[in-house]
Amino acid sequence: MTIGGWRGLLQGREGELLLDLVFVFVLTRFSQRLIEDFTTDRQVVLPEVGQTVLLLLALWMIWVHAAWVTSRVEPEQPVTQLLIVWTMFGSMIIAVTLPHAFGARGLLFAITYVAIQIGKPVILLIARRDRERHNPLRRLWWATASAVPWLAGAALFPQSPGRGALWTLAVAVDHAGLVSGWPVPGLGRTRAADWRRAGEYLAERYQQLIVITIGETILLTGATFADEFTPDRVAPSTLSFATAVLMWRIYFHRAGTVFVTAVQVAPHADRLSKSAYYTQLVMVAGILAAGVGYALVIREPGGHQNPVWLAVILGGPALFLAGRSCLEYEVFARLSPSRLLGLVALAAATPALLHRAPLFAAATATAVLAGVATWDAIGERRHPGEAPSPPR
Repeated sequence: MTIGGWRGLLQGREGELLLDLVFVFVLTRFSQRLIEDFTTDRQVVLPEVGQTVLLLLALWMIWVHAAWVTSRVEPEQPVTQLLIVWTMFGSMIIAVTLPHAFGARGLLFAITYVAIQIGKPVILLIARRDRERHNPLRRLWWATASAVPWLAGAALFPQSPGRGALWTLAVAVDHAGLVSGWPVPGLGRTRAADWRRAGEYLAERYQQLIVITIGETILLTGATFADEFTPDRVAPSTLSFATAVLMWRIYFHRAGTVFVTAVQVAPHADRLSKSAYYTQLVMVAGILAAGVGYALVIREPGGHQNPVWLAVILGGPALFLAGRSCLEYEVFARLSPSRLLGLVALAAATPALLHRAPLFAAATATAVLAGVATWDAIGERRHPGEAPSPPR
């Protein structure tokens, strides 16, 4: 293909492809941290997992906020490319700090996060001289407000629950600002029309993020398998790869494929865009948890079952199916029986798997997802080409 052909294929958004590749590294580092939460000998695991979930919310905000900002500017403009490069570099530093964000590298994590979030509206304010300057001004106001607990938590509480409390407040401020449209007295808030325009773009970006998240689980599978290439790791590695393929198949079955169209035809596109913000987050969390669960099984395929491990081996696919059920409702105003039955099957299998080897739990999760995908394939042949019909 010619260079012009590639540019036509990417529609001038090759910078976003680079950002997504950086986020593969970010998600891999996140998964490594989560694996450490479940394998390091600690008295209490739940606080460590809670910290990791908090970091995931921060990563989600970085990615979504970058996608929102770039949805409002032309991809080939220098300011857009600068925004992407700024986010890419900051995300790389964030990834480096992730395993020790609640330890020695916490201050660097907080400074980098704040720099990313404040830097983007500042760049836009410098570049823009039109009446739309109030949009980056609102985002700058909210980013500055959340910067206080981010930096205070890192600087004043090196290793204590105080850091977690302040960072939880900071994440809450960031997410509340985005969902509410960054309201600021005298500057207004994001309009419904802006949500529609951004929502169509975000729908495409969500699809891309799901793909790279699934790709990250395959990368994690291969890396874990390669650490110790032994026969007993073949089966769990195969199950992990099959699960990644099944999640890809389930996500893009109908609702995932026509999600962009659903935003375009929705009578209240702003509501659909806001609900998708949470739905996609749940699915991303489920995919990451599933990948971590299978990586644990690959490391110890014949070991004794750990109830905490079971929470990610089965909980990851369950989160994914729950999020996918919500997506189905957002697009078609109905719930798919296959996903609900899959959730019931995972819950019903949990007691029987509490004292079995981790490999049995992994095989069960894969079998349930295979059943959901098979149900979808049968339904596709019976009712092809269903059009989106979002709730009114």
